[in-house]
Amino acid sequence: MTQTGYGKGPAGPLLSSLPEGYRAVVVGASGGIGSAIHEALLTDNKLGEAICISRASDGLDITNEQMVAEAASKLGGQPIHVLICATGVLTIAGTGPEKSLRQISPNVMLEHFSVNAIGPALIAKHFLPLLDRKGRSLSAFLSARVGSIGDNRLGGWVSYRASKAALKQIVRTAAIEVSRTHPESVIVATHPGTVETKLSAPYVSGHQTTQPATAARNILAVLNRLQPGDTGSFVAYDGSAIEW
Repeated sequence: MTQTGYGKGPAGPLLSSLPEGYRAVVVGASGGIGSAIHEALLTDNKLGEAICISRASDGLDITNEQMVAEAASKLGGQPIHVLICATGVLTIAGTGPEKSLRQISPNVMLEHFSVNAIGPALIAKHFLPLLDRKGRSLSAFLSARVGSIGDNRLGGWVSYRASKAALKQIVRTAAIEVSRTHPESVIVATHPGTVETKLSAPYVSGHQTTQPATAARNILAVLNRLQPGDTGSFVAYDGSAIEW
């Protein structure tokens, strides 16, 4: 069953730009970043309700549209003000990112696209319509800087890079469409930085890393500052824009 939490304060408002008693949904809340975002939201004294959904707690397979649709249907009644899609995969059945084109496997690539692009697209399809139509809402889909085409100067990681690049196009398209019915919505792809999680653990050597709790607060702080004119953008944890 979907887990629900309520604001417990006494911390100051983390998402001060949202109305009192706002409602948040975190998809992928059993992962390192997703669980940290859920915990951070619970400290916000403006929070009304934070709902966490994940494969671990709900058996949700984001690549199964019927399951995604059913999960969204359970949230009807009250609008959503925050949607965080913190899903993603880097290693497939023990196979890590490719070091060169020679290592491309069609099956591995298909799985990357299924989880990193198609899954979030289904979340967008069924959850974004639940956003508050009358006021401000904030949505973030976790991507990665390596999904930037313009920033790619090292090569490698073909399947992961390509799937995250596809995710950015999905987010951009969804943001344009949703803005027509939800003019105060902000929908972005976000790079959380190199965060110390199980997903990234084998690949962080030599990189400056961030704890999940810090990354979560950085992401929420950036979201809080964004305006409707920023919807459809690709932003880093520090608020800087990342080239497409």
